[in-house]
Amino acid sequence: MTDEAVLLPGERVNAGQRAADLYRAVWRWHFYAGLLVLPFLVSLSLTGGLYLFKDEIDRAVHSDLFVVEQGAATVAPSQIIDAATALVPGAAVKFTTPPDRTRSAEVTIVDAGGARQAVYVNPYTGKALGTLPDRGTVMWVVRYLHSLKFFGPYARALIEIAAGWSILLVATGLYLWWPRGRNGGVLSVRGKPRQRIFWRDTHAVTGVVVGGVIVFLAITGMPWSNVWGGKINEWANGNNFGYPAGVRVEVPMSDRKLSENGLTAWSMEQAQIPRSAHAGHDGHIAQDPHAGHGGHESTTIVEAAGVDAVGIDRVVEKFETLGLHPGFAIVLPNGPTGVYSGSVYPDDLSQQRVVHLDQYTGEPLLDASYADYGPMGRALEFGINVHLGQEFGLTNQIILAIFCLGIILLSVSAGVMWWKRRPSGRMGVPPMPSDPRILHGVVAILIIGGILFPLVGLSLIIILVIDVMTRRTVLSK
Repeated sequence: MTDEAVLLPGERVNAGQRAADLYRAVWRWHFYAGLLVLPFLVSLSLTGGLYLFKDEIDRAVHSDLFVVEQGAATVAPSQIIDAATALVPGAAVKFTTPPDRTRSAEVTIVDAGGARQAVYVNPYTGKALGTLPDRGTVMWVVRYLHSLKFFGPYARALIEIAAGWSILLVATGLYLWWPRGRNGGVLSVRGKPRQRIFWRDTHAVTGVVVGGVIVFLAITGMPWSNVWGGKINEWANGNNFGYPAGVRVEVPMSDRKLSENGLTAWSMEQAQIPRSAHAGHDGHIAQDPHAGHGGHESTTIVEAAGVDAVGIDRVVEKFETLGLHPGFAIVLPNGPTGVYSGSVYPDDLSQQRVVHLDQYTGEPLLDASYADYGPMGRALEFGINVHLGQEFGLTNQIILAIFCLGIILLSVSAGVMWWKRRPSGRMGVPPMPSDPRILHGVVAILIIGGILFPLVGLSLIIILVIDVMTRRTVLSK
């Protein structure tokens, strides 16, 4: 015996039966969405909740490298770089200024084996404090777990699929939650923990509270996805070297993208880096004696047609004069036409900035800030900043952390509710509607979502095929 009561050809369905059929159809797809999404929601909530407090956690875990006692004056940036290369011989490729007066400076070095190392230096004494692999902090590990970057591009595609299906999960869940004249289980929880109704109500009430946040996090997380996010980024920022309107300047551009230098704002990922205009005919890069084994060129010593490059000390002074927020990173020139690329992405969106200086004159070749982004770029960056818990400070962090706990409760209650409901030895897939035609409208809505999000569409086709194949099997009994 099955849960289905399929109509024979020519039979009609009354209004009450149509409503019941629609409920069954929505419930069925809510089940499929949950089956796909809930494990990811738990993982994303745990890692995302931790990452909200990345600065606080990194500072505590790596206090021996990050935290310094404030002194009267700082040493020159060139001295800091010298201390770093003395500890880890190789080519310095990036210098990051301290974000506040109690933090160390960071120098990124490509060592003799080609590996990137982050060296932390006390800016007041010039003493090297120690090293970590580049992006080797505990919060970078959490970030890579959150995005599944550890597991390759195919695994990361699952995040994109989960984000799309989570929107479906919320939409179908809202329909199932709708009171329809009921009082219990709408905003209150009935029963006791040993009863299924307790977990059903807990799931429903928690879902209606956190549903909007799930949709927000899914949408604001999509820009980082491989397929959808990558294509949207190219479309939104792919013209005119990817720079926002208003900062287009007639300077020579290299083939190198800003995102190749390191972490950058989403709106600047397609931006190309300009070239220094005072070199190119007789210039060459002096080889670092420790970098030859890995094939890496030193970016700290540059000679070009007898023209001296501006030193890092003057460059840091220039960026400070231009008003870059403390904690800005400087990628050093990577050749005779390279530039000093300064960038900073603090919690305050208005302080986001990217400035490229000619390595021979020290003059700005391009200066872009958040105010220069287009409407779409500003909206997406705002959403991303809230997603990261940065836009509204500690309040932002605490509220999102509470919602992360709520999402975990939502997922756990769904699992317990399903376990208590499912027939022994069966999956407990919700029954088919008596009139399968009721599914057509639901599937049409799903197809529209699949067109908007291609990977979601592909997974939808797979689920549809499985559903058709198992419709009259034990999975639906």
